[in-house]
Amino acid sequence: MIKEAKKPRVIVGMSAGVDSSVAAALLKDQGYDVVGVFLHFWKEPGQDELRENKCCSLESQQDARKVAQILDIPLYTVNAAQDFKKDVVDYFLEETKAGRTPNPCVVCNERIKFNFLFKKMLEMDADYVATGHYANIEKIGEKYHLYTSSDEEKDQTYFLYSLNQNQLSRILFPCGKYKKPQIRKIGEKQNLPVFDKEDSQGLCFTPEKTPTKFIKRNLKLSPGDIITTEEKKIGTHEGLELYTIGQRKGINIGGNGPYFVVDRDFKKNRLIVANNEQDEKIFKKTMTVEIKNWIADEPILPKEVNVKIRYRHPLVRGTLQHTTYNRQHTTRAHKNTKNETYVVEFKEAQKAVTPGQSAVFYADDNEVLGGGTIIG
Repeated sequence: MIKEAKKPRVIVGMSAGVDSSVAAALLKDQGYDVVGVFLHFWKEPGQDELRENKCCSLESQQDARKVAQILDIPLYTVNAAQDFKKDVVDYFLEETKAGRTPNPCVVCNERIKFNFLFKKMLEMDADYVATGHYANIEKIGEKYHLYTSSDEEKDQTYFLYSLNQNQLSRILFPCGKYKKPQIRKIGEKQNLPVFDKEDSQGLCFTPEKTPTKFIKRNLKLSPGDIITTEEKKIGTHEGLELYTIGQRKGINIGGNGPYFVVDRDFKKNRLIVANNEQDEKIFKKTMTVEIKNWIADEPILPKEVNVKIRYRHPLVRGTLQHTTYNRQHTTRAHKNTKNETYVVEFKEAQKAVTPGQSAVFYADDNEVLGGGTIIG
């Protein structure tokens, strides 16, 4: 009697969204032994259920269980609240207080989602972990390479640049070869109740679409003057931590606007604005980046690359090279690491280059080379 080969087991992070749900369905159809994991994150204490973390609300957990029942796979709930609070929420508040504009989704993927999924993989003697991220992995020779997804609009590689070779060798991204409408159709055919569920927007730990109210609830703010680039006072801001470079909405200045944030002067507690969106002070020809990770190989410098300076920003061309930088301003995201600093000279000056945001580098064939945090 021939013994049936053991199916490879995969731990799937299931957030109850259509992407992760379809990822689990696709993997089961491909013959994997699928185990779902629902991560329970942190929510603000003292807030009602409407302010529960969007990614792990009771409704989301119930949806994930419905999907698991339909797919006939087990679903485990893992409590990641304490780590999420320390590594994501506290990071967000500390960086905001320090005058930077943090990117908590990048940190969450690195320190929470994949960290906990890999722990579960080892605990359950599984072979892989998988998520609903829109990205692709290819093995070329002995190295694993990360590429953008087939859906340019939904591509999420910007948030995945910290993945290393060991992780990439055990990660599956089933949604990477599809476009979002195809994923929804697959979900509908599988009778998954979340096939038409809206995509989540904004930060998952804030109930509002923008973090303004969350920052007000959790940081002590000091109002100050709003001045133009010509040193003219035109209003009062509520606290510099509420604003970011290039911001237009929420400045609340009447009259001959709109106005755009050019800079934040923390020494004098002044918000500096311009009413011309093309004001040269909003643009930068170069930026300094503290590199956290090169995914496959460190590039030979100087090197022309494509770079994304925030998630929804189009790729822009620049030349990457080494530089020296005073490391006293190292971000919390890179604390206690030996990261190198690089400078990028843009082919064309870029608007609202923002310290704290991620800079992710791409090759011309859409391979993700690596990335880091903008520090200047």
